[in-house]
Amino acid sequence: MCTRVVRRRRTAGVLQWRMIDPFRSLSLFTLFNRRAGSLLIAGVLLLLAIYLARGTPTPEPVNERTSPSPSRVPLRSPAVFEVSEAFKRTIIDNNLFRPLGWTPPHPKEPYRLIGTILSCSANTPPQAIIQTTAGNTTYILTTGEKIDADTEVVSIEAKQVTLSTNGQQRTISLNTATWLR
Repeated sequence: MCTRVVRRRRTAGVLQWRMIDPFRSLSLFTLFNRRAGSLLIAGVLLLLAIYLARGTPTPEPVNERTSPSPSRVPLRSPAVFEVSEAFKRTIIDNNLFRPLGWTPPHPKEPYRLIGTILSCSANTPPQAIIQTTAGNTTYILTTGEKIDADTEVVSIEAKQVTLSTNGQQRTISLNTATWLR
């Protein structure tokens, strides 16, 4: 939007009214900008002259190493930073980025007891019917037999079987709640 301003001017004793364009009145600022620009150019030229007068420094020659290089020694962390496995396990178990109130899931039993066969005669050993939860493979086992390379049947009782895996014993029971559904 262009507005015109009326200005009064006295020329040779005669009062004249004149319309002024606001963009023309900026001539004072353009004069200032020209002066600032010329000072900036003069400053840059002065700095360039100082730089050229000083000259570029010549690099010093590098002395070559004539002695054999020392053998590489592997770096070891100082004793301050050596931590035990228990300390690392604490950090892993208590992860900062887990939600509040998080508890680790209970380990899922890899085997399910389907049933036990206890005979009345002393000649027939007790048997257990065990099924794997992952592959749905069913085994009929007696005491002392192995289900896999690590797991062995230790004892068979009514509605429960004791298994030993790597020296740790655990008991699996017959879950009757699944039959009621």
